[in-house]
Amino acid sequence: MDAELKAKVLDIMDSHNIMTLATLRADGFPQATTVSFVHDGLDLFFGCAPMCQKARNIDRDGRVSLTIDRDYKDWNQIRGISASGMAEPVMRLEDRARVERLMLDRFPQLEHYAPDVEDEDVLFVRVRPTVISVLDYTKGFGHTDLVILS
Repeated sequence: MDAELKAKVLDIMDSHNIMTLATLRADGFPQATTVSFVHDGLDLFFGCAPMCQKARNIDRDGRVSLTIDRDYKDWNQIRGISASGMAEPVMRLEDRARVERLMLDRFPQLEHYAPDVEDEDVLFVRVRPTVISVLDYTKGFGHTDLVILS
């Protein structure tokens, strides 16, 4: 991915807080859920309950799709991301601590809940995109740039 497009992707990630995540249920149907996210470079992270449906889905099949966007009144200003990739739990303690710090920096209101939450109550998940489609209608209606990552 060229530097200009990567900068655009990172800017979209920085300026949006909500991601729609699609996982695969056991019956094969997709399940879309809304999560708050943080990122470190192109890697995306979110937290959830260890036994929630999306966590069970990811445990069974790590393939996910996602969108990062918001509602735009002026369609000529639409910018967002549609991506697919692999999701996996963040297990190493130092990695968990880094994700927790990213979460608290971006969402300081979490500090209010932290005293009541034990480490085992939160599963952090990393999503590593393999394909990213960058929507940028400022370049024309429906404009997208497709990036395949290794």
